[in-house]
Amino acid sequence: MTKRGKNRLAPSRLMMAVYLLPSLVLFLFVVIAPIVAAGYYSTFKWPGGQKMSPIGVQNYIDMLRDSIFWHSFGNNIFLTVFCLIGQIGLAFLFACLLNTRDLKVKNFHRAIAYFPVTVSAVVVGFVWTMIYDYNYGILNLLLRAVGREDMAKVWLSEPSTIMAVVSIPLTWQYIGLYLVIILAAMTSISSEIFEMAEIDGAGGIKKAVYITLPMIRGTLITCVMLCISGNMRAFDHIYAMTRGGPGYASSVMAMYAYNVSFMQVNMGYGSTLSLGILILSLTLVIASRSFLTWLSRKGEVE
Repeated sequence: MTKRGKNRLAPSRLMMAVYLLPSLVLFLFVVIAPIVAAGYYSTFKWPGGQKMSPIGVQNYIDMLRDSIFWHSFGNNIFLTVFCLIGQIGLAFLFACLLNTRDLKVKNFHRAIAYFPVTVSAVVVGFVWTMIYDYNYGILNLLLRAVGREDMAKVWLSEPSTIMAVVSIPLTWQYIGLYLVIILAAMTSISSEIFEMAEIDGAGGIKKAVYITLPMIRGTLITCVMLCISGNMRAFDHIYAMTRGGPGYASSVMAMYAYNVSFMQVNMGYGSTLSLGILILSLTLVIASRSFLTWLSRKGEVE
């Protein structure tokens, strides 16, 4: 085909703009407009209604001094690290098992693993609340059945372990999501590479560490970014299980912003907290992305 023929088939700039316009308008009103509105409302003392008193940057000063907000941020960091290890780590292990040639009915296993992802987060929270119930929960029933009644606890009322307890349902629900992503990346690796490694005497662990991991490095980085961004805005599961309790022991940033905005009816400060969540989340995601990219390039050089 001649160059002129190719140019005729290529869309004009006007046509490309027409195609992109609906998406840009949607992005503007769904993402940009709320951020701008939150920035505007954050400069007011606004208890709801029409009464708004301008206070400048006082809300931001209060946020920097707010120990509960920073405690909630620490809980988000704990949740993120726990889920990075649990969700992506277990998903990688299960993906390696599902990618073996000897396993039968692989599609069935994939469907079962992915099923929890399709369940509502609130439903998952209520189900795990019943599992953790002191009197009738299956966890304490199992402990009593094996003669370890001394280990039975009111799991959702223990401040020292509450964050680990509420992190388990999030890990359980989203393992299947990362399993499907990682497994899709694994299937793109040529089987001849694994066959040659087997001829050289490489076992399953060596193949996973020295072949699979380096070849799906980009996919793993994407999974890490998704996991961080998802857990920095965690809300539904914890709200259904503890509502941030006992006290503020399991409070996360999104829940604290929700309580300030709607329970305490402090919309101005709630808007400030929302922007704080956005800034902290973006900073963490960008920093993690930069570090992982640097680590990946260093590994390639070595």
